[in-house]
Formats: sequence, structure tokens, C-alpha cells
Amino acid sequence: MRILVYDVAADSGGAATVLKSFYEEFRQDTENEYVFVLSVLELPKTNHIRVLNFPWIKKSPLHRLYFDQMRAHWLVKKYRIDQVLSLQNIELPHAGVPQTVYEHNALPFSEYRFKPWESFRLWFTQQILGRMMKRSIRRSEKVLVQTNWMKQEIVRQCRISSGRVEVKFPSVEMLKTAPWKIDRDRPVFFYPANASAYKNHRTFLKACERLQDHGYKDYEVIWTVTGKENKNIRSMQKEAEGRGLPIRFRGLMPRRELFDRYATSVLVFPSFIETIGLPLLEARSVGAGILAADCRYARDLVGDYQKAEFFEMFDAERLYRLMRSFCVK
Repeated sequence: MRILVYDVAADSGGAATVLKSFYEEFRQDTENEYVFVLSVLELPKTNHIRVLNFPWIKKSPLHRLYFDQMRAHWLVKKYRIDQVLSLQNIELPHAGVPQTVYEHNALPFSEYRFKPWESFRLWFTQQILGRMMKRSIRRSEKVLVQTNWMKQEIVRQCRISSGRVEVKFPSVEMLKTAPWKIDRDRPVFFYPANASAYKNHRTFLKACERLQDHGYKDYEVIWTVTGKENKNIRSMQKEAEGRGLPIRFRGLMPRRELFDRYATSVLVFPSFIETIGLPLLEARSVGAGILAADCRYARDLVGDYQKAEFFEMFDAERLYRLMRSFCVK
């Protein structure tokens, strides 16, 4: 069988990690042939894997739309493709062959619905892109997801049989660290997350304000944002500095440093929309304490973990009390 793997969206981050994971799996499968259709990300060719790069797709959204709608399906004919695997949440238009769609965007299936004035981009993803994703799911022969909760929501919201949805947990390398140990005199609370609105840094900030109001000063908070990403994050950095809160806006860090930080910190994870919530798995792998928003993705991953505690996603008071248990005055 000749399979076309379509992922012109991937260039870095989680999407690139997913793509490379599939590539490594297919590299071992010499019974089938694969044609990877990508934009800028480069992968090695093998005897049974062909890699086609179209970097001009990244010039603008219009270039991407043109390629998706007008060019990509001709590759199916040119290379006599039997099946398409789309790794970018939506089927390949006009392919004319059976398709499998890999769904890794949780926004359209989340209980929380963004308003346009909260974040137009997230509202658009839920309301417009979400409808396209759901249509693709209904038309696809098979759907791949990362977690059980995503499978349940897709089956419920798209009204398809559970047999068409397969949970394919991503392959994740866990780095070795020293045993988990925190400084009880000055604990560190760590939150590795980007600046998206659903990452919910605001609830974390409010919990820190409560710690300060009750006389707790000997602790440190580390966020992997710089404080300059967007208006919301800039506002919180200004508030933190104004109140003298011990929040360090560290920015991105290398994976080795990330795991070393897990080993000496309490992971706080207030995000309320995630497909998988990878930091929860990473922190669990080193035996770290975890304080997480009480969402389905988190229960899936660490619901049975003895060092995990949960709080309602906007309950700063509950998070403050959980953080307080690690602090001394």
C-alpha cells in the first residue's frame, strides 16, 4: 500500500514532535510505501519513504490555502496513493481515496467556549475551524486521537461509532533526573506553558496574591513565558512586579533544564484546555508533586497519581491553599 502523510502545517513544537514520531514508526514498516508532503520541516528519505517539501506554502495563509485546495490532491494521483493520513486535524480536500485524520487540537471539543472579545483566534478555532474538523471526522474512514477523553468527545459530538476512533498515545522520551526533592524553606512552583489564554496564568497569579496577603513570601514561581507575548501576559507581569510577587518570567528552556526543574519543583498546571498536557506526564515521571486544574485530560493522566492534587480551573482560593501546604512563613 502507498500512503501519503500530509502535514504542511508542522514546522516546530508539538506538531513537529508528532510528525517525527509517525516518521520513526513508518521507517520500521517496510511493507508499505510512504510519501510525506511537508512544507519546511525536512526528514531523511529511505528506500520506502519519499519526502516532498514545499517551503513556499509558509509565505502566507493564502499560499497554504491554495496548496490545500488546488495542488495537494494532484499528488494523490501523481504518486498513485491508496490512502491518506492527515496529521493536521482536517482531511486533505478532494483526495478521492480513504483517509485517516489525526486530531490533536482539543479546542473545538472543550466545554469552555471562548467569546470573540476574549480571543478572536481561539473563538475562530472553536467555531469555524471546529466545524471543518468535525465534518472531516464524519467523512474520514478512521480517526486517531491522543487520549481517551478526546475519543469520548469526538464520538459524542460527531455522532460516529467508537470503532472508528483509535487512541494512539504519542511516544514521549522521559529524561532521567535525580529523585524529586524541593527546598521546604523556599519551594519553587513551576509552570511550563505558552501564553495562550486557556493556559490560565491569571488563576495562578491570583493564588500568589493570596499567598502574599497571608504573609507567605519565601517561595518562587517560574513561568516559561517572557512577559512580552501578548497584552494579557504583559498585564500580569506588570501586576506581579507592582506587588513584588516572586514570579520569574523565564521564557522557553531546553528539555534537559526542563526536567531538572521538574525534579526540584512543584508543578502547577492550571490550563483548562489540553489534548494531553505533556508536562503532567513529564513531572509524574520524576515523582514530582502536581497541582492541576480538575479537567478531564488531567484526570486521564494523573488521576491515579498519589502526588497529584486538583482544583477547579478558576478557583484561585483552592490553589492558594494547595500551594500553602508546601510553604512556611
